[in-house]
Amino acid sequence: MNRAFQSVRARAPLRLGLAGGGTDLSPFSDEYGGVVLNCTIDRYAFAFLSPRDDGKLVFRSKDLGVEESFDTPEAAGDSKLLLHAGVYRRIMSEFNDGKMIPMTVTTSVDTPMGSGLGTSSALVVALVEVFRRLLDLPLGRYDVAHLAYEIERLDLGLSGGKQDQYSAAFGSINFIEFLANDRVVVNPLRLPDWIVNEVESSMVTVFSGQARASADIIDQQTAAMVSHEKKALDAMFELKSDAIDMKLKLLRGDIHGMADVLRKSWESKKATAKRVSNARIEELFELALAKGAISGKVSGAGGGGFLMFMVTPENRHDLIEALRAEGADANPVSFTHAGCESWQIKF
Repeated sequence: MNRAFQSVRARAPLRLGLAGGGTDLSPFSDEYGGVVLNCTIDRYAFAFLSPRDDGKLVFRSKDLGVEESFDTPEAAGDSKLLLHAGVYRRIMSEFNDGKMIPMTVTTSVDTPMGSGLGTSSALVVALVEVFRRLLDLPLGRYDVAHLAYEIERLDLGLSGGKQDQYSAAFGSINFIEFLANDRVVVNPLRLPDWIVNEVESSMVTVFSGQARASADIIDQQTAAMVSHEKKALDAMFELKSDAIDMKLKLLRGDIHGMADVLRKSWESKKATAKRVSNARIEELFELALAKGAISGKVSGAGGGGFLMFMVTPENRHDLIEALRAEGADANPVSFTHAGCESWQIKF
């Protein structure tokens, strides 16, 4: 691509994991099949591309406060912004005949990395999507998600599962199956408005104040699966069963039933690795339950990041105010119904 291009933008939604998180990890998903129920929320990862006429390649991460400038695109191999560089290299190599395009790649994310909302993977999806738009690539949502997964997990060697990429690519409320040979099936749940409204009005998120590196926890879970450690393996099967049960409760709009599954699933999650919970997380759980929450769990691998709680809609405001009064960053939840999106600036 030799001609100058117009600026291109993309965004991909973050997600809350309702049930089944962890069963999308290999080798569990390869051997037994994993299932995850998740929903996207109104927080996003953004990616922006703009042309340069000086031959340079510039990577900017606004939320991390990092900017890198390379005199030539080929020099970007030393980039500290691994996700930016990883997507750029893969796209240029596979889809642009290896021709490096001078540009500025800028990103921002609405929550800290390590938040447990699928932040890093949503950012990779947004980056893949913005390049897809730039080069007019014939990639559907499954292709974007799978390419993002390969870049993050295989090219860059970053630990994790598959659910975040597919959630960010497809958006909305999905029951996702993870099968052998990298097969993934996304099943959108067609819910009546009253159920969506009821569930949305029954949820609260709380930031633990601790962004966490999930790799250590995920590596512990993966090692337990490889060695077929009974306690961890049994917990994974419980998480899988919980995802199926949660889907049935959700389809009926059974909020208290969902809360029961959430409580049970949290106990199973803690059995998959030692660092899933910690003193701060347990403190927030005690506070929320004392202030009216029915149940809750950590979103993502655990160890920090965001917690989610279920509460009767009439008491949601009181729970949020009580948590905020104790210094916790508590907020209501708003679902989104679109996956990754991209657009070109016409000026």
